[in-house]
Amino acid sequence: MKNKIIITLFIFCISLTVSAQKIFDIKKYGAVGDGKTLNTKAIQKAIDAANKSKGGRVVFSKGTFLSGSIVLKNNVELFFEDGAVLLGSTNPDDYPKFEGIRALILAYESKNIAVNGKGIINGQGRELALAIDSLHHTGVRIDPKYNYRRMRPEDGRGKLISFVKCDSITMKHITLKNSPGWVQCFRECKNIVIDFMKVESRAYWNNDGIDVDGCENVRITNCNVNAADDGICLKSEEQGLHNNNIYIGNCTIRSSANAVKFGTGSYGSFKNVTIENIKVFDTFRSAIAIESVDGAEIENIKVSDVTAVNTGNAILIRLGHRNGDKAGYIKNVSVKNVKAQIPFGRPDIDYDMRGPEVDYFHNPFPSSIAGIPGHLIENVTLENIEIVYPGRASKGMAYHPLSRLKDVKENIKGYPEFTMFGELPSWGFYVRHVNGIEMKNIKLILEKEDFRPAFVFDDVKNLTMNAIDIPSDKNNQIVFKDVSSSNLDSEAAKRKIEPEQNKFELPAH
Repeated sequence: MKNKIIITLFIFCISLTVSAQKIFDIKKYGAVGDGKTLNTKAIQKAIDAANKSKGGRVVFSKGTFLSGSIVLKNNVELFFEDGAVLLGSTNPDDYPKFEGIRALILAYESKNIAVNGKGIINGQGRELALAIDSLHHTGVRIDPKYNYRRMRPEDGRGKLISFVKCDSITMKHITLKNSPGWVQCFRECKNIVIDFMKVESRAYWNNDGIDVDGCENVRITNCNVNAADDGICLKSEEQGLHNNNIYIGNCTIRSSANAVKFGTGSYGSFKNVTIENIKVFDTFRSAIAIESVDGAEIENIKVSDVTAVNTGNAILIRLGHRNGDKAGYIKNVSVKNVKAQIPFGRPDIDYDMRGPEVDYFHNPFPSSIAGIPGHLIENVTLENIEIVYPGRASKGMAYHPLSRLKDVKENIKGYPEFTMFGELPSWGFYVRHVNGIEMKNIKLILEKEDFRPAFVFDDVKNLTMNAIDIPSDKNNQIVFKDVSSSNLDSEAAKRKIEPEQNKFELPAH
């Protein structure tokens, strides 16, 4: 609550500043809204004039304004009237780097900046990417690391919006479309307010909707994100980048990757993060993915009121050790009031630019909470969780008998995704290398038969299970391997087995 009050006060202060600003109409500085004239210089003149005047509102009236990179400066608001479009150039030469940043709208060490209004910022990302691709093949701009299957985010495409080391940022009501790379990235910034934003970015690869990289005091609310990559992503791409006091609420997300994700870059820390009232649909990977694989410290995370329909996985909490001198940690995570429906097939099939392909002749994956040997995830609470699974698992596809739980790969250095362990021996939850986990009021539903148990716990300490609702026609639904200090209610206790009881179980032929 304290964090919410602090961020609300920042909103109020920024709004007061913006309301007192002078008006700078880009047309008066030579901009032409015909969709053909390159207006980069005219728009920059208006921004510079507003900055020189100690603050102002740079107005985009109705029209389509073609532009290359523009630099947002102190005390300047870009305001888009209804019907106004900022159209990104498809010429890569119109995006020179500024302080190492390449984007359509960028800012570096700026304060009190804003991008507001009911207009549209359209990066023409696919057209720009194809132009870069053509320049490579014609020998004009050779990329020595060119990958014909998937262009790299650093290949010259840039981002739609990139703010670095900025303070007091407001973005409201704006629509962001068709970014050439990440839609927007906030790196080492603080006091960020994003509200009622719409993101439509399925133009090309690496189209994360909203990326927050080492930022403090961030509020993302009432947003609608449709992205070909991760929807809302908290990152720590380098050591020393810390995310602290983050609030994400009342957002709707559709993604060909993960909906809300911590990582993959996870070198610094993620602390005091609240995520609530999230709707997820048609999303390929996880509704909620909390990952530390590069040494990140993840602590005090609260997730609640998440509804996910047609989504590849509900929950992934992963502590790995991909990079860094030592593994990080994940502790004090609460996930409450989650309803999810998992399909049998690929949930993002309608995306024309989908994430990396996987073999979908598999057994559906459970939610996973997994640390690594010697580094346990600590103090996790799961409460009021309902997940509908498709079932239909087949022993003929892949099979981990309960007597061979040790054969489930650790994949300590692997890229963190819910598919990273391969076929898993449970259909509901797979929990490994965890100390302190409470599961209360968990309901797991099967649409079709599944030969696997609902829960597998492997190397787990201090487990509590209460009010567990699983299919009543199946016994042996809760499997323990190296579980100590467990507290199960009577119904859960009746369903528990030890894998040693099945050591002579034979695989299907």
